[in-house]
Amino acid sequence: MRIFLIALLLLSNSALARDDEIFKLSPLDKARTQLHEALEDSNPDTRKQAVQALGLIGPRQPYLGELIDMSEDKDVEVRIAAISSMVDMKGPEIIPPLRKALEDDVPEVSFSAAKALWLLNDPAGREALLLVLEGESKTSSSYLSDKSRKTLRLFRTPSKLMIFVLRKSIGSVGVPGLGRGVSSLEGMLVDGELSGRAGTALLMSNDKDPRVLAALRDGLSDKTWSVRAASAHAIAVQNNIDLQPDLIPLLDDKKEAVRVRASAAYIRLELIKAEKMKPQKVRKTKSKELR
Repeated sequence: MRIFLIALLLLSNSALARDDEIFKLSPLDKARTQLHEALEDSNPDTRKQAVQALGLIGPRQPYLGELIDMSEDKDVEVRIAAISSMVDMKGPEIIPPLRKALEDDVPEVSFSAAKALWLLNDPAGREALLLVLEGESKTSSSYLSDKSRKTLRLFRTPSKLMIFVLRKSIGSVGVPGLGRGVSSLEGMLVDGELSGRAGTALLMSNDKDPRVLAALRDGLSDKTWSVRAASAHAIAVQNNIDLQPDLIPLLDDKKEAVRVRASAAYIRLELIKAEKMKPQKVRKTKSKELR
């Protein structure tokens, strides 16, 4: 017992000496020391907080280098946080480590890297998301290895992605008189975890690329109901009346969440079609009056 008390006293004195040493540092040195120690802490939550904070500093060394190193941390959430912080850096140095992260064995990390690269307009990120959206229909890519493609397709949309998806989707330009489908989006994201393909359909719902449109059409017949529902939602906000006939089979879907979204999407596109027809009717009427 006596030995234990002596050891405890020594540890306390050591801690006090350390605190006193930090106290004597300049505010800048103290900040640097505390951030560095947090990055090396054994608690992954502490490392995660430090990594998230690094994004506030910007693409400056040695902090950028530390952030890149943390993208290979043993903890999954720390790696994901590092990837998110790298997006804030927006420097050319972060592209190689983000592309390397595409090869991560954990789907959530690989998907986060794809999302980050997409936000930075890197073709590898866009290609990765398109491959997830297209499901098994596409198996080749000049940017991704076979391992990376298989890993990405195992991704399931976590609830933490909800805010990001909402921000990307709600920020789109809507059609006057028609909503942006916020409640529909929230309903799908809150109701359990979505498959990676469903989450990506929501993420890229404003993208007019022909590959996206083709993938959304294909998603309407996917075996997973969340993919069908997400594809119907995405087709609605595409505001493309040419896609309206594709929704008809889903009006009889066995899953209510799919049926109601397909119905709403069909009605939305019908209203857009009617609005587009109005100017033509007005022109015809005026033409007859002039005669």
